[in-house]
Amino acid sequence: MENREQNIECKKNKRIKIGIIPGHFATNHSHVNYYVDMTSIKTSHKMAKEAAIELAASFATTHVDTIICLESTEMLGAFLAETLAETGINTGSDIAVVTPELNMNNQMIFRDNTQKNIWGKQILLLISSASTGKSITRAVDCLQYYNGSLAAIGAIFSAIKDSHGIPVNAIFYDNDLPKYDSYSSSSCPMCRSGQKVDALINSYGYSKL
Repeated sequence: MENREQNIECKKNKRIKIGIIPGHFATNHSHVNYYVDMTSIKTSHKMAKEAAIELAASFATTHVDTIICLESTEMLGAFLAETLAETGINTGSDIAVVTPELNMNNQMIFRDNTQKNIWGKQILLLISSASTGKSITRAVDCLQYYNGSLAAIGAIFSAIKDSHGIPVNAIFYDNDLPKYDSYSSSSCPMCRSGQKVDALINSYGYSKL
């Protein structure tokens, strides 16, 4: 699989890259024809900082109190908070960066000690990949419970343009990939043609089958 990987550069900053592997991949919500590898942006502090600068430009006029990080985006979230606090409407702000916990029912929760960063706050939701929007919906349900206000959505890669009436601002979109497609498991043409699933994928990576 790895020998099929190719790099895609950000159009505005060629130092920001993702890897893509063509094939047949299954997520919790869909089947897709590419595995999008965002490991470098999540783990390299240099690339994460470059990515944060690129992403922050979309939120210069958006008031943000807290960044909620999903799918291992904590380092990107920290650099994003720092960048937002240096320019624009959030200049000088102390922006909180938090990650929800998943309970035994796979619901997002915040413990008592972090709820102060959610209750009544303007929230920027940061996610690594938005392919169907279901993870965003789960996060929105959580915010409603804790009385947080969703002000913005940021992603490394997104196949959707908006969610819950709010634009999804991403560094890479599906049209940056050659013919990216996403299907429900019941309507996947790759399954219908008998093409085996190469790997199960989630925000942590992939497991070959």
